[in-house]
Amino acid sequence: MRMNTPLINKTKKIANWLEQWQDELSSLRRLSDKTLLAYDRDVEQMLTFFTSHLGEPVSHKHLQELTPSDWRAFMATRRQNGAGNATMARSLSGIKSFFSFLEKEGHATADSLAAIKAPKKKQTLPKALPAIDAKKLIDQGGTLDDEPWVAARDVAVLALCYGAGLRISEALALTKNDLKEQNGLRILGKGGKTRMVPILAAINDAINEYKRLCPFNPGDNDPIFRGVRGGPLNPRLIQLKMQKLRSAFGLPNSATPHALRHSFATHLLAGGGDLRAIQELLGHASLSTTQIYTKVDTAQLMDAYLKAHPRS
Repeated sequence: MRMNTPLINKTKKIANWLEQWQDELSSLRRLSDKTLLAYDRDVEQMLTFFTSHLGEPVSHKHLQELTPSDWRAFMATRRQNGAGNATMARSLSGIKSFFSFLEKEGHATADSLAAIKAPKKKQTLPKALPAIDAKKLIDQGGTLDDEPWVAARDVAVLALCYGAGLRISEALALTKNDLKEQNGLRILGKGGKTRMVPILAAINDAINEYKRLCPFNPGDNDPIFRGVRGGPLNPRLIQLKMQKLRSAFGLPNSATPHALRHSFATHLLAGGGDLRAIQELLGHASLSTTQIYTKVDTAQLMDAYLKAHPRS
């Protein structure tokens, strides 16, 4: 029986450059593991396509000689294979990142890619929870656990997502030293950027209750939130906890840890919060990212109007 051999889609030189690019993304730009995997997969798909397109593994010479027509053929094939606008835009972003690295290192240029525009992604509005549901998740989030310290842990993490607007990764990365800041929490966000976030008394109480009950004593620079075996807490456990809470309280599938962050921003804006201040609290690099919450607030007002107005 003939064994299938793996497709060789690149030369050893290209493989080495890919490793160097991934190392740079991880160590210097500090991209998440999920993003690194997605970018690597996107470039591998590109190399596999051009191996078939050119009839041999992609080499340094091939990368230099690619034309806009070659790239359009690649994008057309991705579309035929079912890739949507968001997937194709992310795919092109990863590939352009790789070519930017090659250009910086003097290996190749990205000129042929400049003419290729990413397809517009359909903008979806963040799905915030009603304030009463968000508060219910925090107040009763620990009622499904047998271990008091686990219950206190989960309440503290969810409180950070809603009460401080943290990403789940940011909450789980908090250390004792991050909690010692006088002006609030020191948060290490995307791209290695640090910001300060004020902490409400209720959140501080939740964290202190967890620390009091936790059977482990991590070091000052170690994440404070621990799993049952003492290692750093896996975000998947918090996501599973939210699934249980959704079922228990009859909440929609959109009620996720990240939805609590969206709720934080939406409720601040509805309460008259300044958009620039909310941008700083969320750690958004661009104000345009934060402005999407103004559309959420408008959409909610319009929904209420259509439901309540007698002529709607």
